[in-house]
Amino acid sequence: MSLKIKSVVALALSAAMLFSTAACGTSEASNSGDSSDSSNATTGYDVSTIKKDDELAKLVPSGDLVKEGELSAGMELSYAPAEFYAEDGKTPVGYDIDMTKAIAKTLGLKPNIVSSMFDTIIPSIGSKYDLGITAMTITEERMQSVDFVSYYRAGSTWAVKKGNPKKLDTSDMCGAKIAVQTGTVQEEEANTIAKGCEADNKAEVMSYKRQAEAATAVATGKADVFYADSPVAGYAISQTDGQLEALGDVEGVAKQGIAVKKGNTQLAEAVQKAVQKLMDDGTYMKILKHWGVESGALDKAEINPTDLD
Repeated sequence: MSLKIKSVVALALSAAMLFSTAACGTSEASNSGDSSDSSNATTGYDVSTIKKDDELAKLVPSGDLVKEGELSAGMELSYAPAEFYAEDGKTPVGYDIDMTKAIAKTLGLKPNIVSSMFDTIIPSIGSKYDLGITAMTITEERMQSVDFVSYYRAGSTWAVKKGNPKKLDTSDMCGAKIAVQTGTVQEEEANTIAKGCEADNKAEVMSYKRQAEAATAVATGKADVFYADSPVAGYAISQTDGQLEALGDVEGVAKQGIAVKKGNTQLAEAVQKAVQKLMDDGTYMKILKHWGVESGALDKAEINPTDLD
Protein backbone atom coordinates (compact mmCIF):
# COMPACT_ATOMS: atom_id res chain seq x y z
CA MET A 1 0.00 0.00 0.00
CA SER A 2 1.40 3.37 -1.02
CA LEU A 3 2.57 5.63 1.79
CA LYS A 4 0.62 8.41 0.04
CA ILE A 5 -2.55 6.72 1.25
CA LYS A 6 -3.04 8.21 4.68
CA SER A 7 -5.20 5.48 6.18
CA VAL A 8 -7.23 2.42 5.50
CA VAL A 9 -10.14 4.73 4.75
CA ALA A 10 -8.16 6.69 2.20
CA LEU A 11 -10.64 5.84 -0.48
CA ALA A 12 -9.62 3.17 -2.96
CA LEU A 13 -10.49 4.31 -6.45
CA SER A 14 -9.81 1.02 -8.17
CA ALA A 15 -11.11 -2.46 -7.44
CA ALA A 16 -7.67 -3.77 -6.57
CA MET A 17 -7.10 -1.02 -4.02
CA LEU A 18 -10.54 -1.62 -2.56
CA PHE A 19 -9.89 -5.31 -1.98
CA SER A 20 -6.44 -4.74 -0.47
CA THR A 21 -7.88 -2.17 1.90
CA ALA A 22 -10.71 -4.43 3.03
CA ALA A 23 -8.30 -7.29 3.56
CA CYS A 24 -6.47 -5.35 6.25
CA GLY A 25 -9.07 -6.29 8.86
CA THR A 26 -11.57 -8.86 7.71
CA SER A 27 -10.34 -11.51 10.17
CA GLU A 28 -10.07 -11.01 13.89
CA ALA A 29 -6.59 -10.04 15.04
CA SER A 30 -5.06 -9.04 18.34
CA ASN A 31 -2.62 -6.16 18.83
CA SER A 32 -1.04 -5.72 22.24
CA GLY A 33 1.19 -2.97 23.57
CA ASP A 34 0.88 0.63 24.64
CA SER A 35 3.57 2.33 22.59
CA SER A 36 2.31 5.00 20.22
CA ASP A 37 5.64 5.30 18.46
CA SER A 38 5.52 4.50 14.75
CA SER A 39 7.70 4.87 11.68
CA ASN A 40 4.58 5.71 9.68
CA ALA A 41 3.18 9.16 8.94
CA THR A 42 0.09 8.43 11.04
CA THR A 43 0.87 8.11 14.73
CA GLY A 44 -1.20 8.24 17.87
CA TYR A 45 -0.95 10.46 20.89
CA ASP A 46 1.97 9.59 23.15
CA VAL A 47 0.49 7.97 26.27
CA SER A 48 3.83 6.84 27.70
CA THR A 49 3.77 9.44 30.51
CA ILE A 50 0.42 8.29 31.91
CA LYS A 51 0.91 6.72 35.32
CA LYS A 52 -1.05 3.97 37.04
CA ASP A 53 -3.56 5.26 39.57
CA ASP A 54 -3.26 2.81 42.45
CA GLU A 55 -6.68 3.61 43.89
CA LEU A 56 -8.47 3.21 40.57
CA ALA A 57 -6.53 0.04 39.81
CA LYS A 58 -8.04 -1.51 42.95
CA LEU A 59 -11.49 -1.10 41.41
CA VAL A 60 -10.75 -3.57 38.61
CA PRO A 61 -12.64 -6.74 39.57
CA SER A 62 -10.35 -9.70 40.14
CA GLY A 63 -11.12 -12.58 37.80
CA ASP A 64 -13.61 -10.61 35.71
CA LEU A 65 -11.25 -9.74 32.88
CA VAL A 66 -11.09 -11.98 29.83
CA LYS A 67 -7.37 -12.22 30.55
CA GLU A 68 -5.90 -11.13 33.87
CA GLY A 69 -3.61 -8.11 33.70
CA GLU A 70 -4.98 -7.08 30.33
CA LEU A 71 -7.71 -4.70 29.19
CA SER A 72 -8.95 -5.83 25.79
CA ALA A 73 -11.20 -3.81 23.52
CA GLY A 74 -13.08 -4.92 20.42
CA MET A 75 -12.95 -2.41 17.57
CA GLU A 76 -13.91 -2.15 13.91
CA LEU A 77 -10.61 -0.97 12.50
CA SER A 78 -11.70 0.88 9.37
CA TYR A 79 -13.36 3.74 11.20
CA ALA A 80 -10.88 6.59 10.94
CA PRO A 81 -10.12 8.75 12.81
CA ALA A 82 -11.59 6.75 15.70
CA GLU A 83 -9.86 3.45 14.94
CA PHE A 84 -8.07 2.32 11.80
CA TYR A 85 -4.82 0.86 10.51
CA ALA A 86 -1.76 3.00 9.84
CA GLU A 87 0.04 2.84 6.50
CA ASP A 88 1.71 -0.45 7.38
CA GLY A 89 -1.71 -2.12 7.37
CA LYS A 90 -1.22 -3.65 10.82
CA THR A 91 -0.71 -0.90 13.43
CA PRO A 92 -4.00 0.30 14.99
CA VAL A 93 -4.23 4.08 15.40
CA GLY A 94 -6.96 6.61 16.17
CA TYR A 95 -8.50 8.41 19.12
CA ASP A 96 -10.30 5.30 20.39
CA ILE A 97 -6.97 3.44 20.30
CA ASP A 98 -5.32 6.20 22.32
CA MET A 99 -8.21 6.30 24.79
CA THR A 100 -8.01 2.54 25.28
CA LYS A 101 -4.28 2.74 25.97
CA ALA A 102 -4.78 5.68 28.35
CA ILE A 103 -7.55 3.90 30.28
CA ALA A 104 -5.50 0.71 30.51
CA LYS A 105 -2.40 2.54 31.78
CA THR A 106 -4.47 4.42 34.35
CA LEU A 107 -5.82 1.10 35.65
CA GLY A 108 -2.41 -0.57 35.59
CA LEU A 109 -3.38 -2.98 32.78
CA LYS A 110 -1.91 -3.91 29.43
CA PRO A 111 -4.06 -2.72 26.49
CA ASN A 112 -5.06 -5.21 23.82
CA ILE A 113 -6.85 -4.09 20.65
CA VAL A 114 -8.92 -6.80 18.97
CA SER A 115 -10.08 -6.27 15.39
CA SER A 116 -13.71 -7.27 14.93
CA MET A 117 -16.67 -6.63 12.64
CA PHE A 118 -18.86 -3.90 14.09
CA ASP A 119 -22.01 -5.99 14.33
CA THR A 120 -20.21 -8.75 16.29
CA ILE A 121 -18.74 -6.51 18.99
CA ILE A 122 -21.62 -6.26 21.48
CA PRO A 123 -22.28 -10.04 21.50
CA SER A 124 -18.57 -10.69 22.16
CA ILE A 125 -18.08 -8.36 25.14
CA GLY A 126 -17.15 -10.36 28.22
CA SER A 127 -16.11 -13.42 26.23
CA LYS A 128 -13.64 -12.33 23.55
CA TYR A 129 -12.78 -8.95 25.06
CA ASP A 130 -13.57 -6.75 28.05
CA LEU A 131 -14.81 -3.62 26.31
CA GLY A 132 -16.24 -2.38 23.03
CA ILE A 133 -14.66 0.94 22.09
CA THR A 134 -15.59 1.70 18.51
CA ALA A 135 -17.38 5.06 18.14
CA MET A 136 -20.57 3.32 19.27
CA THR A 137 -23.66 5.45 19.75
CA ILE A 138 -25.47 4.82 23.03
CA THR A 139 -29.06 3.74 22.38
CA GLU A 140 -31.82 2.37 24.59
CA GLU A 141 -31.81 -0.83 22.56
CA ARG A 142 -28.07 -1.39 22.98
CA MET A 143 -28.30 -0.67 26.72
CA GLN A 144 -30.50 -3.74 27.02
CA SER A 145 -27.47 -5.86 26.08
CA VAL A 146 -24.51 -3.95 27.54
CA ASP A 147 -23.69 -1.15 29.94
CA PHE A 148 -22.09 2.03 28.63
CA VAL A 149 -19.62 4.63 29.87
CA SER A 150 -20.17 7.86 27.93
CA TYR A 151 -17.02 9.48 26.55
CA TYR A 152 -17.80 11.35 23.32
CA ARG A 153 -20.59 13.05 21.38
CA ALA A 154 -21.10 12.88 17.64
CA GLY A 155 -23.80 13.18 15.00
CA SER A 156 -24.31 11.78 11.53
CA THR A 157 -23.14 13.22 8.21
CA TRP A 158 -24.16 12.53 4.62
CA ALA A 159 -21.40 12.62 1.98
CA VAL A 160 -21.62 12.65 -1.81
CA LYS A 161 -19.32 13.09 -4.78
CA LYS A 162 -18.00 16.62 -5.22
CA GLY A 163 -20.65 18.88 -6.69
CA ASN A 164 -23.48 16.51 -5.71
CA PRO A 165 -23.99 15.23 -9.29
CA LYS A 166 -27.16 13.33 -8.31
CA LYS A 167 -28.61 16.56 -6.84
CA LEU A 168 -29.53 14.79 -3.62
CA ASP A 169 -31.28 16.50 -0.73
CA THR A 170 -30.95 15.26 2.85
CA SER A 171 -34.67 15.88 3.36
CA ASP A 172 -35.56 13.37 0.62
CA MET A 173 -33.28 10.41 -0.05
CA CYS A 174 -35.90 8.36 -1.87
CA GLY A 175 -34.46 6.94 -5.08
CA ALA A 176 -30.87 7.18 -3.83
CA LYS A 177 -28.40 4.38 -3.29
CA ILE A 178 -27.32 4.86 0.33
CA ALA A 179 -24.08 3.23 1.54
CA VAL A 180 -23.83 2.51 5.27
CA GLN A 181 -21.98 0.21 7.62
CA THR A 182 -23.75 -2.89 8.89
CA GLY A 183 -25.06 -2.65 12.44
CA THR A 184 -24.80 1.13 12.79
CA VAL A 185 -27.39 3.70 13.77
CA GLN A 186 -27.01 5.11 10.26
CA GLU A 187 -28.06 1.77 8.76
CA GLU A 188 -31.19 1.79 10.92
CA GLU A 189 -32.01 5.34 9.85
CA ALA A 190 -31.40 4.59 6.17
CA ASN A 191 -33.75 1.59 6.36
CA THR A 192 -36.40 3.78 7.97
CA ILE A 193 -36.02 6.27 5.12
CA ALA A 194 -36.36 3.48 2.56
CA LYS A 195 -39.56 2.19 4.18
CA GLY A 196 -41.10 5.65 3.83
CA CYS A 197 -40.51 5.85 0.08
CA GLU A 198 -43.05 5.12 -2.65
CA ALA A 199 -42.69 1.70 -4.26
CA ASP A 200 -41.51 3.14 -7.58
CA ASN A 201 -38.95 5.44 -5.94
CA LYS A 202 -37.42 3.32 -3.16
CA ALA A 203 -34.12 4.25 -1.58
CA GLU A 204 -31.67 1.36 -1.86
CA VAL A 205 -29.73 0.70 1.35
CA MET A 206 -26.31 -0.80 0.61
CA SER A 207 -24.81 -2.23 3.81
CA TYR A 208 -21.10 -2.95 4.08
CA LYS A 209 -19.15 -4.73 6.82
CA ARG A 210 -16.45 -2.03 6.78
CA GLN A 211 -16.93 1.73 6.85
CA ALA A 212 -14.12 2.09 4.29
CA GLU A 213 -16.16 0.04 1.83
CA ALA A 214 -19.21 2.26 2.27
CA ALA A 215 -17.21 5.42 1.57
CA THR A 216 -15.43 3.77 -1.36
CA ALA A 217 -18.77 2.79 -2.90
CA VAL A 218 -19.60 6.49 -3.31
CA ALA A 219 -16.14 7.39 -4.62
CA THR A 220 -16.38 4.65 -7.26
CA GLY A 221 -19.98 5.41 -8.24
CA LYS A 222 -21.55 2.23 -6.88
CA ALA A 223 -23.56 4.28 -4.40
CA ASP A 224 -24.85 7.84 -4.50
CA VAL A 225 -24.28 8.84 -0.88
CA PHE A 226 -22.83 7.44 2.32
CA TYR A 227 -24.00 8.08 5.83
CA ALA A 228 -21.71 7.80 8.88
CA ASP A 229 -20.76 9.31 12.23
CA SER A 230 -19.77 12.94 11.70
CA PRO A 231 -16.06 12.65 12.69
CA VAL A 232 -15.69 9.51 10.59
CA ALA A 233 -17.38 11.03 7.55
CA GLY A 234 -15.37 14.23 7.94
CA TYR A 235 -12.10 12.33 8.09
CA ALA A 236 -13.01 10.16 5.09
CA ILE A 237 -13.86 13.28 3.08
CA SER A 238 -10.52 14.85 4.00
CA GLN A 239 -8.67 11.85 2.55
CA THR A 240 -10.19 12.06 -0.94
CA ASP A 241 -8.43 15.14 -2.30
CA GLY A 242 -11.72 16.90 -2.91
CA GLN A 243 -13.54 14.01 -4.55
CA LEU A 244 -16.21 13.84 -1.84
CA GLU A 245 -18.02 16.51 0.14
CA ALA A 246 -20.47 16.71 3.02
CA LEU A 247 -24.13 17.18 2.20
CA GLY A 248 -26.21 19.27 4.58
CA ASP A 249 -25.62 19.75 8.29
CA VAL A 250 -24.61 17.28 11.01
CA GLU A 251 -27.74 15.43 12.16
CA GLY A 252 -28.83 13.60 15.28
CA VAL A 253 -25.99 14.46 17.67
CA ALA A 254 -25.82 11.81 20.40
CA LYS A 255 -23.46 10.42 23.02
CA GLN A 256 -21.12 7.55 22.27
CA GLY A 257 -20.01 5.05 24.85
CA ILE A 258 -17.56 2.40 25.92
CA ALA A 259 -19.52 -0.84 26.11
CA VAL A 260 -19.05 -3.13 29.15
CA LYS A 261 -20.60 -6.53 29.85
CA LYS A 262 -24.11 -6.04 31.21
CA GLY A 263 -24.07 -6.21 34.99
CA ASN A 264 -20.29 -5.97 35.43
CA THR A 265 -20.71 -2.89 37.60
CA GLN A 266 -17.20 -3.01 39.06
CA LEU A 267 -15.49 -2.89 35.67
CA ALA A 268 -17.90 -0.21 34.46
CA GLU A 269 -17.09 1.90 37.52
CA ALA A 270 -13.34 1.42 37.05
CA VAL A 271 -13.57 2.50 33.41
CA GLN A 272 -15.86 5.43 34.23
CA LYS A 273 -13.51 6.76 36.90
CA ALA A 274 -10.47 6.27 34.66
CA VAL A 275 -12.13 8.21 31.83
CA GLN A 276 -13.19 10.95 34.24
CA LYS A 277 -9.64 11.26 35.53
CA LEU A 278 -8.35 11.59 31.96
CA MET A 279 -10.95 14.28 31.34
CA ASP A 280 -10.06 16.14 34.52
CA ASP A 281 -6.28 16.08 34.04
CA GLY A 282 -6.46 17.21 30.40
CA THR A 283 -5.20 14.02 28.77
CA TYR A 284 -8.57 13.28 27.18
CA MET A 285 -8.72 16.66 25.44
CA LYS A 286 -5.11 16.34 24.27
CA ILE A 287 -5.99 13.02 22.62
CA LEU A 288 -9.02 14.49 20.87
CA LYS A 289 -7.07 17.56 19.71
CA HIS A 290 -4.34 15.29 18.37
CA TRP A 291 -6.94 13.86 15.97
CA GLY A 292 -8.84 17.12 15.37
CA VAL A 293 -12.09 15.87 16.90
CA GLU A 294 -12.28 17.95 20.07
CA SER A 295 -15.66 19.41 19.06
CA GLY A 296 -17.28 16.23 20.37
CA ALA A 297 -15.68 16.36 23.82
CA LEU A 298 -17.67 15.69 26.98
CA ASP A 299 -16.72 16.94 30.45
CA LYS A 300 -18.42 14.12 32.34
CA ALA A 301 -18.20 10.34 31.96
CA GLU A 302 -21.38 8.56 33.09
CA ILE A 303 -22.49 4.95 33.38
CA ASN A 304 -25.67 4.42 31.35
CA PRO A 305 -26.50 8.14 31.00
CA THR A 306 -30.21 9.00 30.91
CA ASP A 307 -29.59 11.98 28.62
CA LEU A 308 -28.35 10.44 25.36
CA ASP A 309 -28.12 13.71 23.38
